[in-house]
Amino acid sequence: MSTSTTATTTGPITADAMLRLFPDIDTSGAALEGHDEEQIRLMDEVCIVTDENDLPIGTASKKLCHLMTNINKGLLHRAFSVFLFNDKNELLLQQRATEKITFPDMWTNTCCSHPLHVSNETGSNLPDAVAGVKNAAQRKLDHELGIKKEQVPLEDFRFLTRIHYKAPSDGQWGEHEIDYILFIKANVDVAPNENEVQATQYVSAEQLKKMFEDPSLKFTPWFKLICNSMLFDWWKHLDSGLDQYLNEPEIRRML
Repeated sequence: MSTSTTATTTGPITADAMLRLFPDIDTSGAALEGHDEEQIRLMDEVCIVTDENDLPIGTASKKLCHLMTNINKGLLHRAFSVFLFNDKNELLLQQRATEKITFPDMWTNTCCSHPLHVSNETGSNLPDAVAGVKNAAQRKLDHELGIKKEQVPLEDFRFLTRIHYKAPSDGQWGEHEIDYILFIKANVDVAPNENEVQATQYVSAEQLKKMFEDPSLKFTPWFKLICNSMLFDWWKHLDSGLDQYLNEPEIRRML
């Protein structure tokens, strides 16, 4: 995606403008045939399309953003990944539901989703975008895991960094995201939405490393990227020294 084309953009991008940026975008609906009705409905949610520097350049449906045909043409969107720890410093994992269209049945971090093109989840500079993804994180923790916002106050989320990665789910679907990494330490009540999450588990760092050695378990690509590069070092500093890793301005490229 050309950053020079989009750097001067200041206002909202119209559908026509998006088609000029991505003239060959795949808008067909056939890819959704046979999938779960609720998951198909969620594919209409409107994601924030960005350039490679995380500047918003428009919007597109979740479906359009996750089709590999569009990802391979450069379509990139904003996302977040929440890592929630309890008072024992154990990380809450979830196993994605079989009904999920992308990366079904895989284990991953506590919550992974997208800020939407709504007033309190957008942002064209880093501080505003961080505030937006924190609001989105509260919303999705409730939607996926039944965790009420009172148990995860916005001020308790800690932003570490952004990663830019691309990963196929299968031949048809995948991810291409600027992913905001959020940590939060809280004791919460979990009531999973079975259409989103089939299992949850708290793990220590050593337990998670043993899970990675189990060939019967599958993990989302972004989770493995974060674990293999940064997570365990951050985890060691959860109660002391984490400040040195917070609010990183540069985007980490993991392509």
